[in-house]
Amino acid sequence: EDVHIPSRRVLITGATGLLGRAVFKEFNENNWNAVGCGYRRAQPRFEQINLLDSIAVHDIIHDFQPHVIVHCAAERRPDVVESQPDAASQLNVAASGNLAKEAAGVGAFLIYISTDYVFDGTSPPYKETDVPNPLNLYGKTKLEGEKAVLENNEGAAVLRIPVLYGEVERLEESAVTVMFDKVQFSNKSANMDHWQQRFPTNVKDVATVCRQLAEKRMLDPSVKGTFHWSGNEQMTKYEMACAIADAFNLPSSHLRPITDCPVVGALRPRNAQLDCSKLEMLGIGQRTPFRAGIKESLWPFLVDKRWRQTVFH
Repeated sequence: EDVHIPSRRVLITGATGLLGRAVFKEFNENNWNAVGCGYRRAQPRFEQINLLDSIAVHDIIHDFQPHVIVHCAAERRPDVVESQPDAASQLNVAASGNLAKEAAGVGAFLIYISTDYVFDGTSPPYKETDVPNPLNLYGKTKLEGEKAVLENNEGAAVLRIPVLYGEVERLEESAVTVMFDKVQFSNKSANMDHWQQRFPTNVKDVATVCRQLAEKRMLDPSVKGTFHWSGNEQMTKYEMACAIADAFNLPSSHLRPITDCPVVGALRPRNAQLDCSKLEMLGIGQRTPFRAGIKESLWPFLVDKRWRQTVFH
């Protein structure tokens, strides 16, 4: 039998990660020929590529000839970037610039995933035209990555997004889902940040935005430059934890809101809310309500299985 292989080709870096898996699935299920690459967790599903190996990067792009590249791979843990600045800069800046150059070489549309942490959080909401001022090294490397991408490929797009959650393989994969154990084990009190204002965003929604952006670009070459996407529910980690408890009918009285600015780890912006009207005006966007999205993401990690019957049947 002839197997139908779609003619539109997309390459996804970081396809083993939380966002990359969702992006791969979204394109794959919408009539794109998607190839994902990863590094540590790649095989057998994805191509194993070290993005710091410029020859390997050149070869896969020239062999596959993608129309679109979605660059999800990054060191995105702020505290790790602070402790391993050189490695983070290699991946977030140098590899991104090289990928942009290779994409330009085959005429591929590159979408570089960036972050709300390029802003200092003092005057939200932020438009794409607002001047970035990252507070931590992670934000700085991602901003330098944006510049490296646009310098090497003027037709590329930068997509800034905030804190992500979704179908995780481990709770630690997302700063949102990692709170679930503290919520579930209500026999001990847990301090929760109630200072930083976040906009938790479902990876499925970001994946849809990437596909819509790619498809719009196929029709209109003027679609390029910097864009913002974000969920629109403003919540601190404490409020997210309470919403998670509520979604699973769990107690939340053991959760303690801490309203002081955190003193450990990399500096975080107080409120780096992104203005998403530019994409919305293009007719691009999707938002999953937080309660629905978090319930779908976390129920496999529910410890007390009795609750499953009451919550899901």
